[in-house]
Order: sequence, then structure tokens, then C-alpha cells
Amino acid sequence: MADGGAMLVVAIDGPAGSGKSTVARRLAETLGLEYLDTGAMYRAVTFAVLARGVEPDNHDVVAELAEASKIELAADGTVLVDGVDATTEIRSAEVSRCVSEVANNQRVRRELVSQQREWARLRGGGVLEGRDIGSVVYPDADLKVYLTANAEVRARRRAMETIEVSEESVARDLARRDAYDSQRENDPLRQADDAVTVDTSHMTIDEVVAHLAGLVPPGSGQVEQSGQ
Repeated sequence: MADGGAMLVVAIDGPAGSGKSTVARRLAETLGLEYLDTGAMYRAVTFAVLARGVEPDNHDVVAELAEASKIELAADGTVLVDGVDATTEIRSAEVSRCVSEVANNQRVRRELVSQQREWARLRGGGVLEGRDIGSVVYPDADLKVYLTANAEVRARRRAMETIEVSEESVARDLARRDAYDSQRENDPLRQADDAVTVDTSHMTIDEVVAHLAGLVPPGSGQVEQSGQ
């Protein structure tokens, strides 16, 4: 927790494969904060949807599952959905294909954004990464960052995380998802106006983390929750 109980929030956004998860986790360690992968939350809901045989475009049922499911993200990266370890399954190709549809569900987003804000409130802040942290979840974050990388690098990184899928297949899926997420009706992927852009294509993790740590404003730590 930030010193003195003040809220210190770092928002890291960007497309899949830009290095968000690894950078955010390491930055949180550097700053002495906790880390939240909000994308894993949407994947966890998608896992719950598919496990029950529900079509991702059945918006009402999907929203009900999001509101009823208990999602737990442990510090070691373990993801539990209603007590079931789904850490590996949420990175499957099937979940990857369906997560954008689930994430475009307005009720799902409303529920998960509420949970994300509560997570940070209970911890006195944290490093949150996703696709709408700086623009929607915490528009008043102390530091807002938009990570990006070229398409080839992103596909290679994501292929290493995805189960039994080729880099070429991942590249096609990333292109499809980028187009979908940037054009979706509800909270599309976009860079917050005052976010710092960092291209990680030719940077090491250590270089990115050191750069971001140096951007945290001196004396920061008084973030007010948005009423959105």
C-alpha cells in the first residue's frame, strides 16, 4: 500500500502482446504495489461462459454469469473461477477467440469495472493493466501508460503464452481482435489523451520497467475514484 494510506494508481493499457502483463507485474514489485491483470478477469468470465455451453453473444446470460461468478486472481498468477483453477484454460485458443465478444457486453464491463475499482480501493491503489484502465476504470490515475509494439513482436510474444497455437494463427487473431476491440461500442481500446506512449518492440523488460518507474510523479498518491 502507498505510504500514509494514500491511493497510488498506475494504469497500463495497450493491445495484446505489447508486454502489459509482464511489465505491470514487475513495475508493481518495483513500486511496492499490488498488481491486477484486468484482461484475465474478462478471460475468466469467458471461461465460465464456455464451460456452461453458453454462446458468447447471448448477452443477458453472459452478463448474469459475470455478475454471479466468483473470480479470484492470486498474486502468483493463479486464476480461480467459482473455486476451479482456470489459470491455463483462460489462455486457450477458444477463450482467446471469444473474449472480445464477452468484453463488449455492457453489463459485463459494468460489473468488472466495479470489481476493479473496489480491488484498488481495498489495497490503497495498485498497478492495473488492461485496455480501458486509463480511459474508463481510473481516468485520474497518477500515471497512465499506453504500451505498444509492432505486429511481429506482439504475435511472437502472444504465441508463447497461448496453448498449442502457431505464431501465424496468433497474428491473424491479434489483427482480428485489434480491429474488433478498437471499434466496439462499449469502452473501445483507445489511448487516454494524457497517457504516455511506450513502444516496447526493441526494449527489454528491465528497460521498460525502469523507464516507467521514473515517470511516477513525485508526491503522487491521491487518486479519486471516478463516478463513471
